[in-house]
Formats: sequence, C-alpha cells, structure tokens
Amino acid sequence: MALDNPPYQHDADSLLDIEKTWAERLAYGGRFLWRDRSGVLGIIIFLSVVIAALFSPQLAPYDPLAQDLRNNKLPPAWNVGGTWEHPFGTDNLGRDIFSRIIYGTRVSLTVGFFGVLIAATLGMIIGAIAGYMGGRIDSAIMSLINLILSLPYLLFVVFIAAVLGRSLLNVILIFGITDSPIFARVTRGEVLRIRKSGYVESAISAGARWPRIIFDHIFPNLIGPLITLATFEMSAMIFYEAGLGFLGLSVPPSVPSWGNMLSNGRKYLTSASWIAAAPGLAIMYTSLGMNLLGDWLRDVLDPRLRRSRR
Repeated sequence: MALDNPPYQHDADSLLDIEKTWAERLAYGGRFLWRDRSGVLGIIIFLSVVIAALFSPQLAPYDPLAQDLRNNKLPPAWNVGGTWEHPFGTDNLGRDIFSRIIYGTRVSLTVGFFGVLIAATLGMIIGAIAGYMGGRIDSAIMSLINLILSLPYLLFVVFIAAVLGRSLLNVILIFGITDSPIFARVTRGEVLRIRKSGYVESAISAGARWPRIIFDHIFPNLIGPLITLATFEMSAMIFYEAGLGFLGLSVPPSVPSWGNMLSNGRKYLTSASWIAAAPGLAIMYTSLGMNLLGDWLRDVLDPRLRRSRR
C-alpha cells in the first residue's frame, strides 16, 4: 500500500521551511541595514580597515621601515612640494607615511580584537558565576570588580605597562584583563534578569546543574548585548593602544603603529604637522567606523529599539 505522505516528504518540507526562514531573516536584515545608512558606512569603514590589515604587504607601496633621508619630511601630495609617489608624505627618516599607516592597522586591530576577546571571555565567566550564584560569592566578586573600576583606568594601564615592558603580547593582556570588569558587570546584570525566566526555572526543576544552565541556557542570550559592548570596547582599546604608544609603552619603536607614529610626529608639529596628523586621522577613521557599527548592532540585536524605529 502506497503512503500518501512518505517520511522523506516531511523532511524535505522541513528543510524548505528552514531555508525560507533564513532567507526571510537575511532579507529583513538587508532591508534594515539599507534603511540605516550610518550602519552601512560603519561596515564599509570597518571592512576597509580589516582589508588593510590582512593585505598590508600587497597594499603598501613601500617597506614601512625603509629609510630615505634624501626625501625626508616630504609634504602630502596635495601640498606644495608633495608628490603622489608619497601621497601622505614622509617622516623625518624618509619613511613613507601611507605605508606605515597601512601596516599600523595590524597592531591596532590585533590589540582591539584579542584584547576584547580576552576581556569578554573573562568577564562572561566571572559575571555569570556572580549573577547566578548570588549571596556571598556575588558580593565578593562585585566588591573586587568595583574596586578595580574605581581606579583611574589610564593611570592603571600605564603603571602595568611600565612594569611589564614594551611588547604586543603585554599590551593585549593588559587591556584584556583590565577591561574584563566592564563585561563582568554587564553579564551579571543580564544573568540576574535571565535567571528569573521560565525556561531557566524549568531547567532547574528538571535537575540541571548550574554549569549546564549557564552555558546552555544563559550564555546564548548574552550574545547580543556583549557583541554590542565589544564593538565599543574595541574602539576604546585602539585609542588606548595609541595612547600607550605615544607614551612609549606599547610595541617597540621598530614596529610601525599609530601610537609610535604620533610619538615621533609630536617633535615636528610646527614644521611637519602631517607626520602626526596622518595617524591621528587613521585613529579617528577607525573609531568612527567601530562606533557606527556598534550603534547599528545595538539596534539590530535589541528588539525594543527595532520597534521604536518602526
């Protein structure tokens, strides 16, 4: 006897429904992005910086460390005496500023990405434990976090960097550890809200242990607010890394970074201002893209903001 609805027909229908659902979500996301032109601009800026970091050897016209003292302190191409062979000019040692700007994206994005990754991981774990366990554990953890947050952040970072020395790894670890309390506070607040939800109480009633509840039921609901926070903190870390480089506490001078370029250019602010202006504009450009991207992600991931925009 033939079956009216074979089993494989139900599987095919389910796959079609899943594909349709994802297609609808992508279409909605595309329409939402197109309505928010600042989000489009933020994504374009962010992608341009990422491409510059990934393909620096192919995009940079010169070796960022190559010196040419005969052509030192050449002005930008649009100034009198400038040339398009060096569109952003050269520094006091004749190094091409445009090439150094491109290579500097590697340091900034490396510090921002891995610093945020470490801070978010530590903050999520600490905040989730504090928010879910409550009681004395929560009080002890939050007392330590509030103590760290009460310290002047920049002075705290400068002190640790001066003790540990100049190294890219040290800068990443410094920002990752000192920035984790912010993620911990946000995570704790979200956990306190989520732990009262029905599905968490159902899991507790079913006998699920607290590590499984945190990782299976709570963490997936933290992705939205933490991704939004991560974009803003990544922008802040790029600023702080440049500040440490300006003070001579970031990567070694031989590594092209925006902070080192600012530190080198401050000696020539009156005679060759473009040496410091170019990395400053690069920092501003990257920060603008990260902030616009963060605003758009906040709108997309927060249903309340989506409804208000409608």
